[in-house]
Amino acid sequence: MPSEETGTDATAGVTLRCADDPLVEVRFRDRTGFVPDSVHYAVELRAPGLAARLDDIVAWPASGDLGAFLAALAHDFRGWTGERTWRTTDRDLALTAVFRSRGHVGITWTVRPWRSADGAWSASATTWLEAGEQLSAAADDIGRFLAPDR
Repeated sequence: MPSEETGTDATAGVTLRCADDPLVEVRFRDRTGFVPDSVHYAVELRAPGLAARLDDIVAWPASGDLGAFLAALAHDFRGWTGERTWRTTDRDLALTAVFRSRGHVGITWTVRPWRSADGAWSASATTWLEAGEQLSAAADDIGRFLAPDR
C-alpha cells in the first residue's frame, strides 16, 4: 500500500508496502534538487533478510517519468501479457512489472550503483499492489515526490 510520509524537510518521502507481505517495502526518501529540471533522491528496499539503500539516484523527468510509468500500469488494470520495464537514465533504479490474476501487479524494484565500475552489488525486492486504486495512488505519490518544481 502506498503511504506518503509527511514532513517539512527533504527527508519526507513515499513508502510502498507489498499487499501480500507488509514487511516488504520500497521507500523513496531524501529528495534534493541540485540541477534545474532534475531531482536527486534515495531508494531503500526492505524485506525479511534485506535492507538496501542507494543514494543519489537522479530523476530527469524530461527523459521518462516513473510516476507516468506507474500510472500507465494502473490504467491497464485489466491486465497485460509479459513484462513491462522502466529504468532511470543511469540504470541505477530499474523496475519490472507483471500482471497476475485477481488484479494484482508485481513490481520488482532493483537498485544497482552505476558509479561502481565493478558492479559490486545489486538488490531487488518485489511488491504486489492492487492494479487499480492502490497502483494509481502509488503513481500519484511518487509523481508528486519526483516533481522537479516541488
